[in-house]
Amino acid sequence: MERAAVVAGLGGWVPPTVVTNDQLAEVLDTTDEWIRSRTGIRERRWVSPGQSTGDLAVEAARRALSSAGEEAVDAVVLATSSPDRLCPATAPEVAARLGLGAAPAFDVAAVCTGFVYALATGAGMIALGAADSVLVVGADAFSTILAPDDRSTRVIFGDGGGAVVLRAGSPSEPGALTGLNLGSDGTLSDLIEVPAGGSRQRSTGLPAKTEDTYFTMQGQAVYAQAVRRMAESVRETAARTGWSLDEIDSFVLHQANARILTAVARRLSLPPERFLSNIGTRGNTVAASIPLALADTVASGELRPGHKVVLAGFGGGLTWGSVALVWPHLAVHPTELSEFAATSAGPAGSTV
Repeated sequence: MERAAVVAGLGGWVPPTVVTNDQLAEVLDTTDEWIRSRTGIRERRWVSPGQSTGDLAVEAARRALSSAGEEAVDAVVLATSSPDRLCPATAPEVAARLGLGAAPAFDVAAVCTGFVYALATGAGMIALGAADSVLVVGADAFSTILAPDDRSTRVIFGDGGGAVVLRAGSPSEPGALTGLNLGSDGTLSDLIEVPAGGSRQRSTGLPAKTEDTYFTMQGQAVYAQAVRRMAESVRETAARTGWSLDEIDSFVLHQANARILTAVARRLSLPPERFLSNIGTRGNTVAASIPLALADTVASGELRPGHKVVLAGFGGGLTWGSVALVWPHLAVHPTELSEFAATSAGPAGSTV
């Protein structure tokens, strides 16, 4: 019988430190109105000192495993572009902290498309019979790589983690992934980057410039590419799945900013209300944004069992991708405070 990867569990987590627009306006040349009008973001969560991407991943993964009613999986795929260390990958430590034994675990780096790429990887393992269940996590602590005085990036990004459990199942059942579409364009790799820290910069033997150690983005060019590539990918995935755009109930896109979501809806000639969003309180959480948006919109009742849904991402590389599924019935835990957060993080709103 043909095997398919089926979404069987979902979880998300955000750290407790809330950073509002007004707090950012105290240290940057900006205002709450300026940020909201350009991004749709009111607040975001940032890690506290000592917290890392691995912590976010572990918390989200625990919730996904609980949602699926599982204590173990056959493999772990972690999408992140802000790993705990440059070497080794963060996923093996996440697997160890979750008590998953010697399960294979590795990172996938595709920036904001990372979760879709990780889903594709996990689904491929299941289709090949290499695994019967895969934990797919997207997590980023991007606040740790933003220049302190860069208004163009600091107001946009938040930290968080999201995860799903994939299991082997039938292509015809709710939750089965279908219509996968992926792409990249390395000729535009400089639009989204951290210039320093990799082998190219290190091989020069010269010390890195401070500004090159932080994340940079060419906003206008990225906007145009994001709208075009996500719209094209959504069309391709819908066609591969055999769905018309009009019959798709919900679209959960990478939460880059509200303007991009609206522009994609317009490009596809679809009502913007079908494009679900949590960006107002989460910001752009990079690889975590799609699974976090899923967790939040399931919890709010916006995304319901039986909905035809397309997930789509766009990020550095450049990379993009999308996948379709009929949303299954899942229990989802809150994405807010946890036992870990209460014991290891500082007070909410304590840092900017």
